Amino acid sequence: QLVESGGGSVQAGGSLVLSCAASGYTYSSNCMGWFRQAPGKEREGVAAIYTGGGSTYYADSVKGRFTISKDNAKSALYLQMNSLKPEDTAMYYCAASYYTACSLIIGRFGDWGQGTQVTVS
Repeated sequence: QLVESGGGSVQAGGSLVLSCAASGYTYSSNCMGWFRQAPGKEREGVAAIYTGGGSTYYADSVKGRFTISKDNAKSALYLQMNSLKPEDTAMYYCAASYYTACSLIIGRFGDWGQGTQVTVS
């Protein structure tokens, strides 16, 4: 089970930290990631992290602004979002993948949270 939190409304240029609490089994997945979906648009990958080694992957649109991290002791995943832009407005989802290779390929993520809304004005 994946449960996201930390969303909210923020002005452009501001920051938010999203958190994802994962059950023990889900956290044992090879790869965990953050995805987002804006109204009328397809869900897209934002950032992913290889849970075994910590390698990270980012969408070009968020590189240098967002940072994905994990806390193995808490079975938690985080997304630090800085310099937020109105185009970052979306529902953000935490997801887990059991594929050997970690990536932002959405079809490889089988477990999903319910999402947390981020609105940037």
